[in-house]
Amino acid sequence: MEPRLVGPGPYRATRLWNEIIELFRSGMPLRKHRCRFKSYEHCFKASEAVDWLHELLGCNQNFGPEVTRNQTVKLLKKFLKNHVIEDIKGRWGKEDFQDDGHLYRFPPSSPLKPYPKKPSCTKEVIKFPDWNEPKAGSSQEHILVKSVTMNSEMWYKRHSIAIGEVPACKLLYRRELTQANIEEIWKSMTLSRLQKILGLDSLDEVLDTKLVNSKHIVQNAYNVNRQGIVILEDKSKELPHWILSAMKCLANWPSCSDLKQPTYSGFERDVFKTIADYFGQMKEPLLTFHLFDVFVSVLGLLQKHCKVVEALQTSCLLLPPENRKKLQLLVRMMARISFNKDLPPLSESVRTRTLMVQAFSRCILCSKDEMDLDELLAAKLVSFLMDNYQEILNIPSSLKASIEEHVVHLQRVQFQKSYPEVYRIRFPTPEAEAVLFPEKNKQKPPILMWALKKPFQPFHRTRSFRM
Repeated sequence: MEPRLVGPGPYRATRLWNEIIELFRSGMPLRKHRCRFKSYEHCFKASEAVDWLHELLGCNQNFGPEVTRNQTVKLLKKFLKNHVIEDIKGRWGKEDFQDDGHLYRFPPSSPLKPYPKKPSCTKEVIKFPDWNEPKAGSSQEHILVKSVTMNSEMWYKRHSIAIGEVPACKLLYRRELTQANIEEIWKSMTLSRLQKILGLDSLDEVLDTKLVNSKHIVQNAYNVNRQGIVILEDKSKELPHWILSAMKCLANWPSCSDLKQPTYSGFERDVFKTIADYFGQMKEPLLTFHLFDVFVSVLGLLQKHCKVVEALQTSCLLLPPENRKKLQLLVRMMARISFNKDLPPLSESVRTRTLMVQAFSRCILCSKDEMDLDELLAAKLVSFLMDNYQEILNIPSSLKASIEEHVVHLQRVQFQKSYPEVYRIRFPTPEAEAVLFPEKNKQKPPILMWALKKPFQPFHRTRSFRM
């Protein structure tokens, strides 16, 4: 079984998990080993499994050469816990796998992760909100008219005309686009764009669209500073000042303007550990559990740079504003540290870039499910974010322009319906313009052009030319 690129789509994480298990079971060499004067058939050493699986993951285009040996060991720990492998005595269920000489084997059948059962869905076209009918409790301006049935006698008293029964009057609405309408437009068009980029028939299998907050999208798009960083309305959700100071210190090393205390040998490592500990204790990753399948699906587009950048730009708009801001600040710091040659090494054994990925991948992207490859997938995503953060964490300009153009169009249409006479004056059609400005039509007929269109005829003297 050859490894293949698993593209975007529903259950991508599940498909990758099952594929790696099948490749591991079918390709891992098994042989006879001795342990404590006893022979065991069809087994392998822990270190042999790490060697083989690490090479497999490095050559697999779904993961790539940046996969570390330590990440491979973590994956084998998951395999042992979920009974993909067991020790030679048949024990499993714990994450006590080590990169050593202990013997392991495959059980008769390794459990593949089942696909969630969802109703089959046809190709979904995300609908735009409908404002033709007012919703209950809406804030639309309206004029209340008493609902009554008038007979001929009542009508005659008021209008001196007897015409019989008149049906009850209804509410007369003056339709206008509200802020809530505009937010729903942003949500609908953003989700529609994401679905198109991913090439999916429906977003339902990677995202519960009902949980997407339209206010978050609009705030992420408009409430930003000059650097594009989100400005939070709720200041209590900001990063603590001491964490911001620590992040600025490492991002701008060696100039630590926010820190007045003198530095010491190893100071930068202590600052880094403080930042890593803070983000490591978060209960939910910055990209949220809800959007895990979306970002995993986006990773299937990594072979197409422009597409994956646009997909990540669009997906990051769905984040809560406080998550988006933390992500912007964290990834920017990680990128600056990785490329800062003046910063002393933060680890004796690991390169600075690899350390950034290992320290912060899980706080950026992870899954609730233990049977997952979230460490490997997160590492690949974080590496791409670090290399392209200036593009990815900006607002997708084409999406913003198309939404704003659509909103202006709808506002004009609603204005036209509410005030047709005023609209005809402000935005006249050619027919209406002829009525409003008749003087424009009093132009001399194009005699010359009319004459040129006639075929050439010889000149004839007429009476007007006689002297």
